[in-house]
Amino acid sequence: MNASVTAGVVLRVDDEAEVILSIAPASGWVIEEHLQITVEGRAVPHREQADAHGTRLHRATLPVGTAIIDYRAQVSPPTAPAESDDVDAVRYLRPSRYVPSDELGEAASLFSELSPRETVKRVPAWVSERLSYVPGSSGPTDTAIDTLRAREGVCRDYAHLTLALLRASGVPARLVSAYAPGLEPMDFHAVVEAFVDGRWEVVDATRLAPRDHLVRIATGRDAADTAFLTTLSGALTLESVEVTAVATGDLVADDHVRSVLVR
Repeated sequence: MNASVTAGVVLRVDDEAEVILSIAPASGWVIEEHLQITVEGRAVPHREQADAHGTRLHRATLPVGTAIIDYRAQVSPPTAPAESDDVDAVRYLRPSRYVPSDELGEAASLFSELSPRETVKRVPAWVSERLSYVPGSSGPTDTAIDTLRAREGVCRDYAHLTLALLRASGVPARLVSAYAPGLEPMDFHAVVEAFVDGRWEVVDATRLAPRDHLVRIATGRDAADTAFLTTLSGALTLESVEVTAVATGDLVADDHVRSVLVR
């Protein structure tokens, strides 16, 4: 599966800001790419930094003005799976900032009698049935508990609740940000990888995109590790984001039941 992906971000920088971008596909995916950052038409230098699981971050200091970030890439799946280690099965069982799984024991009790394989099947289906996808319905600090109470959200909220219920049920789970050909509405997408039968399998409670075509960007505990933009210092306002992801050839239909891996 080859694809073409783009990300256009416009920021209003009110006070010189140091930022981290997580918009480039993970290591091994890129065939050809272009990243340009400008402020008021002047190029801003950036440097790449490596994070866990092949995640590629780009760091830049933006002067005051209108910043335009232009990213384009041609991609193809790597031959090897995303980097992992023996500790991941423990690391991704722990509660995290947006995934307080230790507070969701009562909700997770619904799945207490299931095997890990059946839990990985049932939890995303349960989340899908009980949440409504409503753009703009959640805030940047909402946790899985907020989503469970509100019964609505966007992809990161679906992913956080899925993560919380899986971890509370004893299944290691991590968040993956991705480009998603076929996604509607188009944007950066958030899905979950669950560790079952010795491998990381991807599940998506939103059911909004075929999993076979996902292009991995970042992998981590929750949105704190995978956000496309992090402001380390200074002040800025996000003006707009435009994302595209187009696969070469036809999209593979997804019943969201079979096991799928994302490279």
